[in-house]
Amino acid sequence: MHAWILLWAGVIASTLVSHRAGASATDGTMCLISAERVDEGDVLSSEEIQEAHEACIRALAATGSVIQKYQFQEADFTITGKYHKF
Repeated sequence: MHAWILLWAGVIASTLVSHRAGASATDGTMCLISAERVDEGDVLSSEEIQEAHEACIRALAATGSVIQKYQFQEADFTITGKYHKF
């Protein structure tokens, strides 16, 4: 259930994020789906981790929604194992 909520949040987030400069339509989705993969036990390569982290940061910067910011921060933590320092 948690995975589906996360996936749909990503779809909605990517739609909203795509309208902001600097972020592509797939950044939010890539961030959340990568976090879901890690939650399911997949091991990401260092390149995948870096790409997903960068997508999370772009999506985080592009959204104005506090809820989406929280979701992207948590997804980034799941992917990297550490919280982003601003």
